[in-house]
Amino acid sequence: MRRMPPEEDAYGQEMWAYYNGERSFEIIERDDGYIDIGPETSVYFSSYEDWSPHEKKAMEFVKGRVLDVGCGAGRHSLYLQEKGFNVLGIDISPLAIKVCKLRGLRKAEVMAIEDLKFKPESFDTIIMMGNNFGLFGCFKKARRLLKRFHKMTSKNALIIAETRDPYKTKNPAHLEYHEFNRKRGRMSGQLRIRIRFRRYATRWFDYLMVSKDEMNEILKGTGWRVKEFIDSGGPSYIAIIEKEH
Repeated sequence: MRRMPPEEDAYGQEMWAYYNGERSFEIIERDDGYIDIGPETSVYFSSYEDWSPHEKKAMEFVKGRVLDVGCGAGRHSLYLQEKGFNVLGIDISPLAIKVCKLRGLRKAEVMAIEDLKFKPESFDTIIMMGNNFGLFGCFKKARRLLKRFHKMTSKNALIIAETRDPYKTKNPAHLEYHEFNRKRGRMSGQLRIRIRFRRYATRWFDYLMVSKDEMNEILKGTGWRVKEFIDSGGPSYIAIIEKEH
């Protein structure tokens, strides 16, 4: 795995700043020039009491050995660890993993989703919270990684994944971007973005947002299927994904 140099770890830098008592935000830059402000970094440190109802409900499905993909500052991993689960948090950001460990997460590793290679039946639950279904990046990559997830999980394993329906928007810039994507053969909600914080900037990466129908289409033939959806009342939703038998 290519080690992320410090100047590219914008995501980790914002968490490190917040951990050290500074207020921080992230800037999201899209490849069509659209700029947006991400959530205040405090959300990555939020405790269970402050989570939305759909997040809390999703945690009720967690079982056994847990892999937290894109764990950030470790809010979900730490909660589950406190509940007695054996949790491994992974993130591509070295500083995010440093923050996780300082906050008490016992098992945390710097690792990209593309580099996940665990033995069969290593996990019973994989969580991808905070819209981290997006880390699959694109249709083909999602299917390839889902098949890998299938091999490294137990017979009755679950994936608990949060995403956002890209079509639930009236923002003209987002609707134009959907069309821009379709013209270049990409899924409408396949974002090409980078994160900025102060003088730091990540490399450009793909981040995939999908509707429920699109998610079902991605899952076909991967050995997984949707068990149920947990709605948020807005564009965000969580899918409880189970193995097909």
